[in-house]
Amino acid sequence: QVQLGESGGGSVQPGGSLRLSCTAPGFTSNVCAMGWYRQARGKQREWVSSILADGSTSYADSVKGRFTISKDKAKDTVYLQMNSLKPEDTAMYSCRTDSGWRCRDTYWGQGTQVTVSS
Repeated sequence: QVQLGESGGGSVQPGGSLRLSCTAPGFTSNVCAMGWYRQARGKQREWVSSILADGSTSYADSVKGRFTISKDKAKDTVYLQMNSLKPEDTAMYSCRTDSGWRCRDTYWGQGTQVTVSS
């Protein structure tokens, strides 16, 4: 079941940029956090970045300074601006939304592929 709508993935050359978008389903409420994870082929999924309801952000060290997470004014869409992309950024990027009481309701997107190669 696809719960979040993701877009923006694609194939780019090293140093290029992409912007990923993730829209939460309309039935979600009290969104506590939205974030991005990625999973490279043959590796476990890792956390990339998160943005909380108050707008505070955090990043994995591997993307800090290159990626920027943000959300729109409606607070139902999160973006991941990815600059200075490296081949090691190649992965399936998945959006996650935490909502509800104690942020226990978690929703995942189907993922969008990002490939960085020459």
